[in-house]
Amino acid sequence: MTATQTPATQNEAWGFWGTMEEHAPAAWPLALQAICAATAQPLDDARAFLDSRHGRHFADSVRDALARGQALPKAIDTATAQWMTWGIGRTTSRQHGIPRGLPYLTGFVAHCGIAQAA
Repeated sequence: MTATQTPATQNEAWGFWGTMEEHAPAAWPLALQAICAATAQPLDDARAFLDSRHGRHFADSVRDALARGQALPKAIDTATAQWMTWGIGRTTSRQHGIPRGLPYLTGFVAHCGIAQAA
């Protein structure tokens, strides 16, 4: 991924960017790359996810890994792997229309992309 391909955040005050604070400029392209690689979803959908409230929660997972002493790239990989192991359950499927059993990260990245396009 080159810098020209990396979409900028549209939500600097909130979402992933706002939660990552001083780490945001370095974390943003790493998170986009990791999420796209794990979910096979487009960059714009990953950007929509990171800019959403779900992106804020993803950033919390990254910050937890940083607090455990992981370097930023490893912390993002840890959060990505964790979110990929969680599955969409019945309640979340009903609330958001995401297919049950889909990996949590994949489901919410696709959901955010669809919501943005609507």
